[in-house]
Amino acid sequence: MFLSRLARCGLSGVLRGPARPLGSLGGCRRPQLSLAKPPPGPASVQTCGQQTMRTDPLPVTATSCRVSAVEARHEERLVEVVWEDGYRSLYPYTWLRDNCQCPDCTLQSAQARSLLLSQLDVYTGVHTAQVTDNNQVSIVWPDQHVSHFEQRWLRKRCFSPASRQAMQEELFVNERIYWGSELHFPTADFQEVLTDDKAALAWLLALRRVGMVYLRGAPSEEGQLVRLSERIGFLRMTFYGPTWRVQDKPMAVNVAYTSGDLSLHTDYPALHYTPGVQLLHCIEQAQQGGESMVVDGFHAAEVLRREDPQAFGTLSSLRADFTDVGRDYCDFMVQAKQCIIDVDCEGRVARINLNNATRDSVLDLPLQQVQEFYRALKAYSDIMNRPKNVVSYRMEPGDIVTFDNGRLLHGRKSYTSSGQRRRLLEGAYLDWDEVMSRLRILRKAVGGEC
Repeated sequence: MFLSRLARCGLSGVLRGPARPLGSLGGCRRPQLSLAKPPPGPASVQTCGQQTMRTDPLPVTATSCRVSAVEARHEERLVEVVWEDGYRSLYPYTWLRDNCQCPDCTLQSAQARSLLLSQLDVYTGVHTAQVTDNNQVSIVWPDQHVSHFEQRWLRKRCFSPASRQAMQEELFVNERIYWGSELHFPTADFQEVLTDDKAALAWLLALRRVGMVYLRGAPSEEGQLVRLSERIGFLRMTFYGPTWRVQDKPMAVNVAYTSGDLSLHTDYPALHYTPGVQLLHCIEQAQQGGESMVVDGFHAAEVLRREDPQAFGTLSSLRADFTDVGRDYCDFMVQAKQCIIDVDCEGRVARINLNNATRDSVLDLPLQQVQEFYRALKAYSDIMNRPKNVVSYRMEPGDIVTFDNGRLLHGRKSYTSSGQRRRLLEGAYLDWDEVMSRLRILRKAVGGEC
């Protein structure tokens, strides 16, 4: 039983206490996502962390969705709905008319609006507003067009700040858990994720909130990431192909295709639209070395904001140049400009773009900003590399790591391979649009709201 706490408590068990199942959703009776540590690595994994962006659950219980009264407030051009639980919601006239659910205004088979903007009177009034016998809100407009709104649909779209935030959390799973070296990776069984909707949903929710989930039990042969991607939708194609082999190669076109140390990085900031989720499957591990490292880039960015606000402002406002040149699946010469730390319109960290190997020698900054850029970049790197912020682990054949490429920075220790044991990982990408689409479908399929 693993999903209700995952959604409501933000996977707090990932960061506190011993390994244990995650909770339940509806009728699930068997844990499919555990909080066990990955195979032991050179660094210990302990416990701590913090949550962000907590939201109250949507007020959409059976009782709360019953309408007791409706009033058209003409001076404010708002319809007030009073619910049986005492809650009051206000809806603008224009929004209600724009979202009429009748067959003339909405194509129900596609859940898409067919009412044209040219047909919408943005200053419309309301003739009458009332509650119907089947407890819908009915509005008659001045042109005698009639709109009916189902109670649950309307309640979830309340314009109050709490309801709006809760609706956004339901749609996008915005809540995150920040962590350091104390992380216990959420861990799932590969076969269960492929076959069980509840296990797949738990995997994707943990991937979204924590940023990384460890899957065990995959066959130690190539092709398993394609199977996993088919659980979601389809793989992201890049210049390295739909999948790619991470191994020591002569004349390597990427530093990942060498046996040396890889510094902490996100993949592919040389693309304007970077891949959202990365999948790495260990098929064979090196005889010696090859341990992996991950850091929560969002957590490190918040530490930087707190300790060095000027550096945070520099990395979130100045754009660095990234490049990637070579030939793999096909020949390529890509170029992009990225802020190292992307923030959204409310100032929250939204994405990390940092790859020291592909950071270009071209730096399109005014001369007087160059030194400050380097100082800020070094400050962020120093925070990321603090032992308390780094989780180290060693993948073994059959292990798959799935992680948020826009949030986590990953790296690798150097390794030594022999003729009998040559380190080989298969990699692939997904985009968050596909992942979130599947998450919403799975959440609906299992019959519960998270």
